[in-house]
Amino acid sequence: MSEFIQQLINGLSLGSIYALIALGYTMVYGILKFINFAHGEIFMLGAFSGLYLARAFGVDSPDIPMAIVILLLTMIITSVIGVVIEKLAYKPLRKSSKLTVLITAIGVSLFLQYTGQLLSELTRNLFRL
Repeated sequence: MSEFIQQLINGLSLGSIYALIALGYTMVYGILKFINFAHGEIFMLGAFSGLYLARAFGVDSPDIPMAIVILLLTMIITSVIGVVIEKLAYKPLRKSSKLTVLITAIGVSLFLQYTGQLLSELTRNLFRL
């Protein structure tokens, strides 16, 4: 029975993540009228932010107040990254063609992917993971 409950929790948490990503895609497309290919990479940077903050604060075991602080800081960091991407990459292209915005979205996605890979390698070498 405990395995069933664990799988139920796993399914609900994974489904919640999928729903959150789908909601983000829907909101971005509904408001800005373009598909943001960097959406998943923003989630990736949020996960990296949470991991790095947890390590910086020395959180090894579940500590609810510290987890809330880390979660709030991660949301702030991810929001700032999203706003910076909007201001630097997408806002100057508001009057451009859809193809230009699409190519820029793919470029931002690739940039964030490679940045994430670089951070991952640096972290692995720094902490010897």
